[in-house]
Amino acid sequence: MRVLGIETSCDETGIAVFDDEQGLLSHALYSQVKLHADYGGVVPELASRDHVRKIVPLIKQALKDANSTVDDIDGIAFTKGPGLIGALLVGACVGRSLAYSWGKPAIGVHHMEGHLLAPMLEDDAPAFPFLALLVSGGHSMLVKVDGIGQYEVLGESVDDAAGEAFDKTAKLMGLDYPGGPRLAKLASKGVEAGYKFPRPMTDKPGLNFSFSGLKTFTANTIAAEPDDEQTRANIARAFEEAVVDTLAIKCKRALKQTGYNRLVVAGGVSANSRLRENLAEMMQQLNGEVFYPRGEFCTDNGAMIAYAGLQRLKAGQTENLEVQGQPRWPLDTLEAV
Repeated sequence: MRVLGIETSCDETGIAVFDDEQGLLSHALYSQVKLHADYGGVVPELASRDHVRKIVPLIKQALKDANSTVDDIDGIAFTKGPGLIGALLVGACVGRSLAYSWGKPAIGVHHMEGHLLAPMLEDDAPAFPFLALLVSGGHSMLVKVDGIGQYEVLGESVDDAAGEAFDKTAKLMGLDYPGGPRLAKLASKGVEAGYKFPRPMTDKPGLNFSFSGLKTFTANTIAAEPDDEQTRANIARAFEEAVVDTLAIKCKRALKQTGYNRLVVAGGVSANSRLRENLAEMMQQLNGEVFYPRGEFCTDNGAMIAYAGLQRLKAGQTENLEVQGQPRWPLDTLEAV
């Protein structure tokens, strides 16, 4: 089976063609970073309009790169949610309309399931079951995964997600959008400076996350310290270490709770090098394994949607003719495959 995948949940238009025998045949991505940079964050209406402009040219490009025609495509997968409703509807309308006009089945894909399954695109794909840490701008959650659609959310953000905390803290430091990667780059220049940042919610039982208090602590630290580049780098390092340590502590706790020894880390923050180093060291000590998608598939992309959609289409799941987007969609409500 060969599937065309469409991702338009936020500020990146991603298109890909995935074949269950030949693997990933092509993927094309357009990022709206420059469009939203002047506003310091994503403007939903501008995001939706830009998806409208870019989606059809990218579909044509992905089909060409995959050496595929309409006749070669067996189904279409599009991101149905969660995300910005306007952006979601662009992908849903185009994906469902193409499927109808081409006489192909269509499936709406959960965005976070796409991230969760993104490591399956790699040669060393993890086997089920495993624990998944999903960390992005909009979500931070720990998920017990026994199979596709067999998900139990063990813990999640009660306020800011990890990626959101990175972006907001970067803005406090005067860094341009997108702030998260810029803060991580600044942190790499920092040194130990005696800062004692909190590791929120690690001193109490449970697996939920909270980063809003850490963001406030960082803001107060910035206000109390000299405004020079090295000081900002030191504070950025202390903040990043606090986030990474918090995520690692919760992962270790969840691994003990589930008894699993495989950890999957996905979402935009999974590209953070300090997080990868910390979790790799932790899993080595636990005699376990950690899996990530490659860097280009950590952020939003069409390949993960094509892969996730293919699994559900092969199981006989399809979308009806009604075009829908689900800006809120609990991961553990998905049907098992």
